[in-house]
Amino acid sequence: MKVLLDSCVWGGAREVIAAAGRDVGRVGDWEGDPGDAAILAAAHAESWVLVTLDKNFGEVAIAKGAPHAGSLRLVGIRARDQGLPPCRCSRPTPKTWSTGRF
Repeated sequence: MKVLLDSCVWGGAREVIAAAGRDVGRVGDWEGDPGDAAILAAAHAESWVLVTLDKNFGEVAIAKGAPHAGSLRLVGIRARDQGLPPCRCSRPTPKTWSTGRF
């Protein structure tokens, strides 16, 4: 599974996720923040699952119908633990989306 960390996710999460064998990118390494719609579009183009703390991506993906490769919103997770949930996830499929378990 390819993972794109939003700039608001703890930077150390990259090493945790990479150590679990995931391909990891980080918006914080980009030159500037292009905005939520552009981040979601870039993630979709590269088949990255976006990992974020920001609830606005749900609005862009669902309410506005933007295509996406999946997202994982981290809620109530300490910074140093933010790399763990993406390590435990498998690639979302239509079946897992409908059950909410992936």
